[in-house]
Amino acid sequence: MSDERELLIIEDDAAFARTLGRSFERRGYRVLHAASYEQACTVLQTNSPEFAVVDLKLAGAQSGLACVQLLHAHDPAMSIVVLTGFASIGTAVDAIKLGARQYLAKPANSDDIEAAFSHVDGSTELGQTERPSSIKTLEWEHIHAVLAENNFNISEAARQLGMHRRTLARKLEKRRVK
Repeated sequence: MSDERELLIIEDDAAFARTLGRSFERRGYRVLHAASYEQACTVLQTNSPEFAVVDLKLAGAQSGLACVQLLHAHDPAMSIVVLTGFASIGTAVDAIKLGARQYLAKPANSDDIEAAFSHVDGSTELGQTERPSSIKTLEWEHIHAVLAENNFNISEAARQLGMHRRTLARKLEKRRVK
């Protein structure tokens, strides 16, 4: 058997997945790719990766959180890192509860991701901030919590937030990280 570590990347952006995959291949990983929940199910039928990187927002009906749950059920010892351009406290908490080891906001490089794989416990080294969150930050976190609750359906999230769909889409586009 090979000494290669196996990594599953669940990402619907093919160019980003390819770039990330190449970076990890240079580090000695055997990289598998799935662009959706369904493809991840297919990959898991014949493979048991030790590591996974999951994008939070995937095209299709299932979110990355469903993938985290699937991966954790397949192998509770798997090191799962959620990587997203739409970070929020709510989705971070849910990802960890569902079995992710770490939650990173894009842009994150392969060094950050590999370090997150070995992150086992919380750290008491991080101090609390003295400055309270701004209203814009709180609004942003609330918007993303509502989006996550609605599987990133912008129309339904806008309805629940009491704003026009286009207004929500513009707010998301302004803060987009990718």
